Amino acid sequence: MTVRLLSVAYQPDWWPVLTSGFMTNALIGGAIVALAAGLVGYFVVIRQSAFATHALAHIGLPGATGAVLLGVPVALGLGVFCVGGALVIGALGKRAGDREVVTGTVLALAIGLGLFFNSQATQSSGTMTNVLFGDLLAISYDQLVTFAILLVVLAVIVGVVYRPLLFASVNAVVAEAKGVPVRALSMIFMTLLGLAVTMAVQAVGTLLLFALIVTPAATAIMLTARPPMAMIVSTAISLGAVLLGLGASAMFNLPPSFPIVVIACAVWSVVWGGDRHRRRTAVNGVDEPQIASPPRAPAAGPPSAPSRR
Repeated sequence: MTVRLLSVAYQPDWWPVLTSGFMTNALIGGAIVALAAGLVGYFVVIRQSAFATHALAHIGLPGATGAVLLGVPVALGLGVFCVGGALVIGALGKRAGDREVVTGTVLALAIGLGLFFNSQATQSSGTMTNVLFGDLLAISYDQLVTFAILLVVLAVIVGVVYRPLLFASVNAVVAEAKGVPVRALSMIFMTLLGLAVTMAVQAVGTLLLFALIVTPAATAIMLTARPPMAMIVSTAISLGAVLLGLGASAMFNLPPSFPIVVIACAVWSVVWGGDRHRRRTAVNGVDEPQIASPPRAPAAGPPSAPSRR
């Protein structure tokens, strides 16, 4: 018997679905993508590179459609264009202001190429749908191996460049004056971001990419000011959203991207509301100082007798 709530159907046999082979691949692949997103998401927020993250997902679109034309794996074309676009943005946009212009220009060119490749490929409509919305349930064993290798590469590089990258992300001018290679670090970070975007697009698609990379990191920064702890919290939120989202997908027969995004955004909304309330309470406490009560008059009583010497 199926109990329906609006158009959402509860599946009583959701546990066998959740433990099936394709769902196991989705759980493992989603967990790997969430870990990768947690590694780079914190730096995306403090470097003000959210627009670049969104743009890289769309820059990968012509790579996916072009791969269909050439008969090569779609993930390969997606990764080549994401990493290539990231290198261009990192090389030409050392600071946040410069990156905005370069990112917009590269994005416009990539979308134009994507439209051209799509018009030439008669079988690319399904590919475009998967790139735009993701297809976590279709992750294969070979993709899991690739994701695992990319995650190890991301973790090693982030561990090596963590301190100078954090310095350059917080204050690029001072870091450059201290001899930190800001431009090289920008290119390294954008390459890491391109790899993370390549994985995340295959999980949630280009249109929902923020839910794994940007939203959890923004939530974590509101909870803690310590960079290592913020990265851990961001990873935990991404991982929780993926695992709970896949569970909800099996339980209610939903596309996985939808519950994943809803969970991540719901956590952000709750934390954002709590942070706003805390700030408002703190401001009101400062703006309304307490007025000290006037000193009490001494109680009336009989005058004391003068002391005799």
